[in-house]
Amino acid sequence: MPRYLVDLNCDLGESFGRYKLGLDEEVMQYITSANIACGFHAGDPGTMKKTILLARKYNVKVGAHPGLPDILGFGRRWIEVKPSEVEEYTLYQIGALDAFARAAKVKLQHVKPHGALYNKAAVNIEIAEAIARAIAQYDDNLILVGLANSHLITAGEKYGLKVAREAFADRAYNPDGTLTPRKIKGAVIEDPEKVLERAVKMITEGITYSIDGKTVRIGEIDTICVHGDTPGAVEIARRLYEELPEKGIQLKPMSNIVEKEKQ
Repeated sequence: MPRYLVDLNCDLGESFGRYKLGLDEEVMQYITSANIACGFHAGDPGTMKKTILLARKYNVKVGAHPGLPDILGFGRRWIEVKPSEVEEYTLYQIGALDAFARAAKVKLQHVKPHGALYNKAAVNIEIAEAIARAIAQYDDNLILVGLANSHLITAGEKYGLKVAREAFADRAYNPDGTLTPRKIKGAVIEDPEKVLERAVKMITEGITYSIDGKTVRIGEIDTICVHGDTPGAVEIARRLYEELPEKGIQLKPMSNIVEKEKQ
């Protein structure tokens, strides 16, 4: 019997117009949940529809991946916005993706903020609560995905949402448990062997290592993220999908995990 249970998620659907980003169909075969861009940081209506249909084809659960309105910066730079605006942006994007999900007879599972919005919400309770309020207003059965031990988790619980505590196997951490900014060398981990090793330690021991080698305690997690635009993303996802079960770690969609915890 597996000793551990975890979801494997990936950010997908980030192409737009004539620009293709990532290998969505190839990655989709090796994950259990997909976070789909909703047109603000990336994605467009056609890409949203196509990605939903790919998820249905491979029996992958889907969630909205709302970001800041910044396609030029891919949503990875912070823009000064009010909490009320964050609430509106989040609500708008969930509804947009859900339209395509409903048309395809697919049910939304979760919401995971993207990029700078996610990182700011992890450390700013007002931003975190704005996201949680938007989700609760739209559908309080949706799962809020947030960085383990962050304000996102606290905000989700405050608003009565199910939460999935997340860790990043392909990203370096700061000593305080936040993610190392991408502009710093070594912030993105591209070696599939290192990503696998880090994922196992996160799941089985609740720890990882900061970019300067310090131990970072992240505690129990429900979902591991890999990024669709990381070089070698397909190989990274494949290694995790095939080898984690060999190490006693069963992969299941996050709805199979957090719902049990809420019973």
